[in-house]
Amino acid sequence: MMKKFILIVCGSFVGAFLAFLFFMFAAMIMSIGIMGSMGSGSSKKLVNVTKHSILKLDLGNISERGGNDPIDMLSMLQGDGMPSSTGLNTMVSAIKNAADDKNIDGIYIECNGVSAAPATLERLHRALKEFKKSGKWIAAYGYEGINQADYYLASVADSIYLNPVGAVDLHGMASMTPYMKKALDKLGVEMQVIRVGSFKSAVEPYMLDDMSDANRLQQEHYLGVLWDEIRNSIAADRKLAPEALSSLCDSLIMTFDAKRLVTEKLVDKLVYRTEMDNILKARTQVKEDEELNFVSPDDLADDLEAPVSGDHIAVVYAVGEIDGSPSMGSTEEGINTKDLSETINELMKDDNVKGMVLRVNSPGGSAFGSEQLWKAIEDFKAAGKPVAVSMGDYAASGGYYISCGAGRIFAERTTITGSIGIFGMIPCASELIENKLGVHMASVKTNENADMSPLYKKLTPSQTTALQNMINEGYELFTTRCANGRHVTQDSIKQIAEGRVWDGVTAKQIGLVDEFGGIEEAVAWVAKQAKLGEDYKTQNYPAIEDPFLSMLEKYGAKRYEARLQGEMGVLYDWHKQLQRILGRDQILCLMPESEIDF
Repeated sequence: MMKKFILIVCGSFVGAFLAFLFFMFAAMIMSIGIMGSMGSGSSKKLVNVTKHSILKLDLGNISERGGNDPIDMLSMLQGDGMPSSTGLNTMVSAIKNAADDKNIDGIYIECNGVSAAPATLERLHRALKEFKKSGKWIAAYGYEGINQADYYLASVADSIYLNPVGAVDLHGMASMTPYMKKALDKLGVEMQVIRVGSFKSAVEPYMLDDMSDANRLQQEHYLGVLWDEIRNSIAADRKLAPEALSSLCDSLIMTFDAKRLVTEKLVDKLVYRTEMDNILKARTQVKEDEELNFVSPDDLADDLEAPVSGDHIAVVYAVGEIDGSPSMGSTEEGINTKDLSETINELMKDDNVKGMVLRVNSPGGSAFGSEQLWKAIEDFKAAGKPVAVSMGDYAASGGYYISCGAGRIFAERTTITGSIGIFGMIPCASELIENKLGVHMASVKTNENADMSPLYKKLTPSQTTALQNMINEGYELFTTRCANGRHVTQDSIKQIAEGRVWDGVTAKQIGLVDEFGGIEEAVAWVAKQAKLGEDYKTQNYPAIEDPFLSMLEKYGAKRYEARLQGEMGVLYDWHKQLQRILGRDQILCLMPESEIDF
C-alpha cells in the first residue's frame, strides 16, 4: 500500500514537473519568436495571404493597444483558444490593409458580444466605412444573437445575417452608479469628502444615498449626445428613420421573433451557420467542400511594435487610472507617472524623435501624478517638438489634465472628457473600530495634529479647513493649466469646469477639443508641424515589456483573482472597488465611476 502511494505521489510530481517544463519551453519559444519579429525592423508582417481570403473580425474584447498581452498568452498556452482581446490599433491597421490587399475579397464580422466603450467602437465603425470605399463587401453574422455594440459595427455591413432562432438587442444607453453610503454606515465607515466642483460626482456614492440633481443633469446630457450619435449612425447605415429606430428600441427588440427582425429591416436574412459558410464561399469562389480562407487582424495588421530607425514620431500610450493601486492579485494595469514621465524625458532628448502623439485613455487618478506628467509634456514642448493628444474612450479629470497642454487635441465624437475638478476622500473607520470591533485607540501627542490619523478618528474642523484650502489650491492649479494650455482665461475654464463631464461633441463646441479624429489624424498633424513631409514613421512607446517575464509575473495574479472571484461571487466587485479606494492617493482628479450600459 505504501509503495503504491509513493508511486502515485512520484507520478504526480513527475507529471506536474513535465507540464511545467512544457509551459516554460512553449513560453520561451513564443518569447523568442516575438523578439525575433521585433528585431526585424519591418513594418509589415510576413504572412502569406492567398487569393480569395476574408478578413475575419471576431468581435470580443477590444483593448487599446495590440501586442503580446501576457494574459492572452497564458490563455493560449493553457489551451483556452484564441487571445481574449485584440488591440484597437491592430484592428484599424488590418482593416486599412485589407482594403489595399488584392487577395482580400471582403470582411466578415462575427458578432460574439463585443466589449468596448463607444469611442472605440466609433473608431472601428469609421475604419469599416473607409474600407467600403474600396468597393469590397462586408458581411456580418450573429450565431446566437447580436448585442447593441455588435450591431453598431454590423450596421456598416452590406448584409446582416442572423440565426433563425437568434435575437437582436437594441435598447438605448443608460448609466448605473452604485450608491454605498448605507452600506458604509452599517459597517461604521464614514467617507470624509472634500471637493471643488458641484458636478464632481465621483464622491457621491460614498456621501449620498441617491444621485444629485447636478450629476443627473450631466449624465442625461452626455448620454443623450452619445446615443444620438450612435442611433443616427445605425439609422443611416440601415436606411431607417432615427425616430423609427428609437421607437423600436422602446419595444424590447430582444423579444422579437427573428422573422419580424427581417420585416423591420434590422436583419437581411436568417441563415444557419453552415448556410452562412456557403454564402461566404460563394462570395469568394471557394468550393463547398473546401475551407474558407480566413485571416485574422493580427495576420494582416502592420507590425505596429517593430522598432524604426531614423526620424520618427513617438506615439506614447497613457492608458488606465493615473497612479492607481490595484487590489491584491489584480491583473489591472494603469499609468505609472514616474515611469511614463521618464519615457517622455528620454524621447525629448532623442534627436530622432521629432514630435509626439500622446494617446490618452484614462478617467484620471492621482492629482500629484497628473501634474508630473503635465510637466514632462511641457518640457518636451519646450525642446521645440510638437505634441498632439489623441483621446480614446476617456480623457477626463486627470486624463484631461495631462492632455490640456498639447498643441492640438483630437477626440472621437463619443469620447468622454472634461471633469475638470479635484477632490479628497478620506475614510474614517472610528465607529467600526471603537463600537463594532471594540478596539480603543489611545494616543499621546506633543503637538495638536501629531495624532492625525483619519482612519481612527474624524478630522477636526481645523484639519478639514486646512485640507479644503489644499483642495482649493489644487483646483486653481488645474484650471490654470487648462487655461494656459487652451489659450483662454481661467474664468472661462471655470465656467465649463466644476467637475462636469462632457461628451466629445459638446467638448469641441466649448473649446476643450480641437478636432474629431483618432491617432492617425493626430500623427498627421504632428508630422506637418515637424515638417516631416508625407513619408513619416511612427514608433509606439513605452516598449511592450518582455512577454515571457510578464507572463510569469501575472500568472499568479490571474489565478488568485479567479479564485477570489469564485469564492466571493457577487461580492467580488464591491471588494475590488473598496481595495481600489484604499490604494489610491487621497487627493484625486478622477471622473465618476458610472458603468455605461451600451
